[in-house]
Amino acid sequence: MSERVMVKGTEAIGEAAIRAGCRLFFGYPITPQNELPEYMSKRMPEVGGTFLQTESEVATINMVYGAACTGTRVMTSTSSPGFSLMQEGISYMACAQLPAVLVNVVRGGPGLGDIQPSQGDYWQATKGGGHGDYKLIVLAPSTVQEAVDLTYLAFDLADEYRNPVLIIADGVIGQMMEPVTFPEFRDLNTLPKHESWALTGANGREKHIVVSFDIDPYVLEKMNLELVEKYKKIEAKEKRWEEYKLDDAEVVITAFGTVARIAKSVVEQARKEGIKVGLFRPITLWPFPYERLEEVSKGKKLIFDVEMNMGQMLEDVRLAVKDHAPVEYYGRLGGVVPTPDEILQALKSKLGR
Repeated sequence: MSERVMVKGTEAIGEAAIRAGCRLFFGYPITPQNELPEYMSKRMPEVGGTFLQTESEVATINMVYGAACTGTRVMTSTSSPGFSLMQEGISYMACAQLPAVLVNVVRGGPGLGDIQPSQGDYWQATKGGGHGDYKLIVLAPSTVQEAVDLTYLAFDLADEYRNPVLIIADGVIGQMMEPVTFPEFRDLNTLPKHESWALTGANGREKHIVVSFDIDPYVLEKMNLELVEKYKKIEAKEKRWEEYKLDDAEVVITAFGTVARIAKSVVEQARKEGIKVGLFRPITLWPFPYERLEEVSKGKKLIFDVEMNMGQMLEDVRLAVKDHAPVEYYGRLGGVVPTPDEILQALKSKLGR
């Protein structure tokens, strides 16, 4: 499909998932992502897939766990409080090394919060929101087209590494409409079969067992060390980022998702006023592109981190920058979206202008 079509972010993610070969979707309603399961409820029967609205987010993630055990491409979506309820099951899936794609359209918090866009789930997404030592691959789109592209990619990454992959968006990306080009439908016959571990019936072969525990601590430690080695491979191969007007930049804004697209307007306004500003945007929030950001930060007057939270990515930015440049932060909380003008004024204030 080469033509561009106007589509809402949540629906674009759903269509991209179907084109990537997803044929199982489990979900429970929560704003601001309700259009995604609604879309899947219509589209899944049309492509021979299954949509099931569950009784809760806890039920949802356990159904995703069961479906992932078969090696079939499966997805769920939710928003912040619902994602919190899924954490135990996500930890189980990470330990059992099960591929699945999860979507969190983040809203304001903490607590029940509101339905406005936020980036307050960064720590939960990148540091392991549940118990134990595990990681999700975390992809953060900043446009609807990128949400399509990263969703399509997410299923391949999940299969390649046998690991849950999280698409972390927010209410802006989820609700806005933009023109996109969808990829072609994947041939389901070409998708990975996972014959070495998937639970597909043991007739004619040795049985497979998928578990997320062992009562022998030494065996469990070995399972953990296998995860560590896998995460090292992901860190080595899968870091993604965007650099915008950094060639001559003296100041670097760091931002992800919706705030990064706002920051591009800040870059343009600042340059009109003679301030050489560029943008560094992590696309993979985990694995975080520490090494590249460190290189970018060398010799800069200021690294200016902007987020819709209290400064959660700020910790990773500081780890990357080390002592190469001063790091400052500006953010809005509770679902408030910062404007380009206020970000620019905050930046100028940090620069003493």
